[in-house]
Amino acid sequence: MQNSSASWRSLFWPWWSPADPQGVRTARAAVAHLRPAVVVTGGASGIGLALARRFLEAGRDTVIVGRNAAKLDAAVRDLKPSKGSTVTAIACDVSQLGAVDEINRGLSDAGLYLDVLVNNAGMGLAGPFLSHAEADLSRLIGINVETVTRLMHAVLPDMLARQRGGVLNVASLGADVPGPNQAAYYASKAYVVSLTEAVASEYSGCGVRISALLPGPVDTDFHEEMGAARSLYRLVLPSMSADRVARSAYRGFMFGNRVIVPGISNIFFYLAVKLLPHTLTVPLVYWLLRRPEN
Repeated sequence: MQNSSASWRSLFWPWWSPADPQGVRTARAAVAHLRPAVVVTGGASGIGLALARRFLEAGRDTVIVGRNAAKLDAAVRDLKPSKGSTVTAIACDVSQLGAVDEINRGLSDAGLYLDVLVNNAGMGLAGPFLSHAEADLSRLIGINVETVTRLMHAVLPDMLARQRGGVLNVASLGADVPGPNQAAYYASKAYVVSLTEAVASEYSGCGVRISALLPGPVDTDFHEEMGAARSLYRLVLPSMSADRVARSAYRGFMFGNRVIVPGISNIFFYLAVKLLPHTLTVPLVYWLLRRPEN
């Protein structure tokens, strides 16, 4: 029966081969002395902090990663582990090439190994494309595109060897439509969703969850930090709390959904931009993302 199943799969996924049971046992034995941890990048605030809280509530050892040690310490004090879970902070710039090694050292020192990666660290830019400095655009691409790609590429081999774990990439509801007045940000999140769905398809059935989270407007400081606090969408579109987004994200991730859209109104918008032509949706998004001074 197992050979028949493998043959059926090979018709649709010719690159797929059944896992070597001995290899899986060896990979799991290599980390048997450590506890599995959920690592949340950008976990000191906003959606990242809310996701860390939700995993802790589920009894998972959780590690928050960020550049600002003071913010991380404050976040650790705010988080309340339950059910025997622990919370750890690692001060690290995930956009740097040595970030994975630095994170793994911090995990090992705490008696942990990376079981689930939440790629939440990111940045946004609001305003017309030519209003942004080249350095800011490079930084956005570096953190939103290159870092997500590099971290996924680094952590997936061990997860696949163990046939356990997962990656949750935080994207945006705007990933499915061009975003005039936030052009680079929307484009970067479109990349994240495309990458996530493709890689999830490549390794389907291998025991590793790979999901993209597409939140709409969320009540965090992110919009103000990117310069979009006065954009029209902040006035006319309903917002969700970070905690509600995190609970929806956790539920969808545990179910194995490849794309997770929190909130009924956001699901409606997601389906609408999928069905309607860009000739209709792009002008609407332009109007929603424009700022009064533009």
